[in-house]
Amino acid sequence: MSILLDRDSRVIVQGITGRMARFHTREMLDYGTNVVGGVVPGKGGETVEGVPVFDTVKQAVEATGADASLVFVPPPFAADSIMEAADGGIRYCVCITDGIPAQDMILVKRYMYRYPKDKRMILTGPNCAGTISPGKAILGIMPGHIYLPGNVGIVGRSGTLGYEAAAQLKERGIGVSTSVGIGGDPINGSSFKDILELFEKDDDTHVIALIGEIGGPQEAEAAEYIRDHVTKPVIAYVAGMTAPKGRTMGHAGAIISAFGESASEKVEILTAAGVTVAENPTVIGETIANVMRRAA
Repeated sequence: MSILLDRDSRVIVQGITGRMARFHTREMLDYGTNVVGGVVPGKGGETVEGVPVFDTVKQAVEATGADASLVFVPPPFAADSIMEAADGGIRYCVCITDGIPAQDMILVKRYMYRYPKDKRMILTGPNCAGTISPGKAILGIMPGHIYLPGNVGIVGRSGTLGYEAAAQLKERGIGVSTSVGIGGDPINGSSFKDILELFEKDDDTHVIALIGEIGGPQEAEAAEYIRDHVTKPVIAYVAGMTAPKGRTMGHAGAIISAFGESASEKVEILTAAGVTVAENPTVIGETIANVMRRAA
């Protein structure tokens, strides 16, 4: 079992005719992802990598039964594309786009909350690497060959650190159930807490790896949720131990502005909640392996 994405997911790519979208559509198809269509207004009737293109998400859903979407749309138009996916009946949407204005994402969040929870689209991103259920499907831009199928759930704000964790686990023969990038922007579709809840309910996820970074309250909120609701071992790494206060580091959301937002404070909060914290990125895999041995 995996969360959010599996072999049966029927995927469309919004913005599929763009150069990078075309490249990653081919990568997803080669991995075995069931990509059934693309959406670009005004280009309906065309094909990309053998995949039919539609003018609207609703047309794509009606024709293909699509239930998942990957948004590869430039920042000025990405928020509208996400809302179109929600309106068109998509159940899970990943937005890769970096640089979406925060005000646009506020509109997206407000729009999505018009729907009751059982019909509300799940969104991860923007500014994320996507989601992979190893051996089943990719909805994003991650290199599939570094992921072994297994029982470690990964959730992170940083795509590249998620890759690093997966690669270190593969070296040790340890696999991943699902890896989810939630993105590095200040306002994103899903929080650590949202994904932790899904991993806690997933029988095939035995251990959870959380990849955090400076800025924002999400790690502190995750720590509280882990303390009160998560029964599985959680291992964390928090990037940015040397980051100066008040300066954005990499991701738009990686800026320390209040107590609890520095890496050292987050490590303290997570440790107090019973999370095992890796000291540096080179020992993420080793730390996870040690925790799994103790839990066996």
